[in-house]
Order: sequence, then C-alpha cells, then structure tokens
Amino acid sequence: MSEMWRVMDTGLRSAAQNVALDRALLEARQAEEIPSTLRFSRFTPSALLAYRQSAVQEFDPDYCIARNIAVQRRITGGDAVYCDGDQLGWALYLHRRDIGASDMQALAKRICHAAAAAVGALGVDARFRARHDIEVDGRRIGAAGGTFDGDALLYQGILQIDLDAGDGWRVMRTPLAAQSDPAFAAMRERVTDLKSLLGACPDADLIKRNLVAAFESEFESEFHDGDLSLTEHARYRSALAEIDTADWINLMQRPLSEAPVCAASHKVAGGVLNASLVYDRPAQLIRQVWFTHDCAIKPRRLVLDLEAALRDTAVARLEHNVRGFFAGRAVDMAAVTPGDFVAVVRRALKLPLVAQNP
Repeated sequence: MSEMWRVMDTGLRSAAQNVALDRALLEARQAEEIPSTLRFSRFTPSALLAYRQSAVQEFDPDYCIARNIAVQRRITGGDAVYCDGDQLGWALYLHRRDIGASDMQALAKRICHAAAAAVGALGVDARFRARHDIEVDGRRIGAAGGTFDGDALLYQGILQIDLDAGDGWRVMRTPLAAQSDPAFAAMRERVTDLKSLLGACPDADLIKRNLVAAFESEFESEFHDGDLSLTEHARYRSALAEIDTADWINLMQRPLSEAPVCAASHKVAGGVLNASLVYDRPAQLIRQVWFTHDCAIKPRRLVLDLEAALRDTAVARLEHNVRGFFAGRAVDMAAVTPGDFVAVVRRALKLPLVAQNP
C-alpha cells in the first residue's frame, strides 16, 4: 500500500446537500486540503440531472411535484437518474497523481471495473459497460459519471439496491415510462437491482466493505475512517447556498421541443423492429434509443448493449456506430441485419432511407 486515503459515510441527505458536499470535497481535494477520499451517501427521493442536462427534457415535472421528488443538478456528467434511500451512492475525490491519465472514458472503465468487482463479490455477474454503466446480464444496476476541477477528479456512482418500480421509472421522460404492462416489462428488461438478483436486499455495510476493498486494490492505497474537516464544512455551507436554489437547478434550460421522442416501426424478415428515441434536434444527436421487436435475436442482451452503445450518437455516425458494434460479435439474428437497426432509427427521425447492406 502506497498511500493512506480516507473513507466516510455522510448518511441520508437531501439531493442539494449531497451535491454541495460533492463540490466542497472536490474543491478541497483540488486545494490539497484533504487526502483522496471515498464517500458513501444516500438520498431522499431525488431526480438527479447531469450537469449539462435540462430538467424539462429529462423528467416529468408534474410527477416530481406530485410525488415530492426533488429535482437537483449534479456537478458531474453521465445520465439523469432517480435515487432514494434504497440506493447507495459512492464517490471518489482523487488527485491526478492518483490516476495518471486524464481521459474520462479510460477512468470510467477503470473505476467501474473495480466497482463491478465489488458488486460481483455479492454473487452476481456484474460488469462495466461503456460509457458509465455497471450491468448484470445486459441490465443496468448502476450508473456513474465524473468531472475534473483542475488536478482533482470527482467520479461518482449510484448502485441500485432496491429500485422503486413506480417512481424510479415514471419520473423519467422516456417512451418506456408509461404506466402500462408492456412499458413496465420493457423498462424492467433494461434495469435491475440487487434485491431482484439476490432474492433479498444485501447488507449495505457489506457492499461498502466490498467497494472499499476493490478501490484499495485498484489504486494500491489504504483507506482509513475519517470525518469532514472544518474546511470542508465551510466549503459545504458556501456551496449549499448556491446549489439549493432554483437558479442552480435551472442552470441549463432547453425546451422539450428540442428533444422530442420519436418512434417508428420497420418490417424485417422475421417480424417487426420498433425504435423509440430521444433526439437532440439542434445538436443532431441521438440521446437514447430503445428497440423492441418480435424477432429471434440472440444473445438476449444484444439489443440492450446496442442501446447503450448508441447513447449520444451523432446522426452522421449512426451507421458507422451500429456496424462497429456488430463487427466481431457472435450473434444469432438471421431475420434482422445491422442495416435494419439503422433503417428503423432513420425512419423515426424521418430521414431518407439508405441502401441497406447486411
């Protein structure tokens, strides 16, 4: 072990308080006032935006108000997520000396591999999936994201221990958030939680111990228990005064019309392939796509992994990314071709179809 790091659990807090703590610890690490730190956290019911996202494009505001779900903006990137007291948050506050390379995707792979190993020690086959997912059999069980402040890195994630099947999905503005049996089944196919996989909620302290051990091994460091310093408390109070405000939550505002949900169907040899997607029209970016079908496609997780690979895909790169995804993969889908996935997305976007190649 080369260096002593700190670990702490700041308990159940509001989203604003947790985000303010993220800023305080990141600033303190950049100023080298604190050692590298692992923080565990839990949230009161919250809909968390990534830093550059717009609330109206990600969440149903009326549902959030009706269910007393706080909308808050993180300081990290990644995806919008729902979390509550049954999810475990973890965050690393590191210095560039700790991590070497500063490429965020390389760091995401490294850190999420370690987090997946910690989850796997519970008895599930957890793995990292680009760009910031931890998944089990293609279904997301954790989401993550990060940001730099000078020489300091904050990389954080949420692990789904017991995901609320109502609020956890209904709060999101997606075509799969409808309250219907088919929509419920489609969303359940894409996400899961430890309670469902293990048959019971695992001990939270065991999960934390596993994460500590995994990060110690990955970074060749040793954690010791610690508390917030007076400096961090001062930074926290200053950050909370800015973050617990409507101005911070609405820092990025874009109309819903700029990110419409589009859908289309496409006949294939074995049936019908459907696509629903959120499209960032000004940026010509496919934010996220969901495929449903009545075809024989194996392995089962193939479509789920393709959906993950196409997040934030430029329309101009659609065909390149789809074909790159299938290159070298062993698949069994004689009735559907990579070109069919390209075609159904282009139909949804009302773009001219191009000549298909297998």
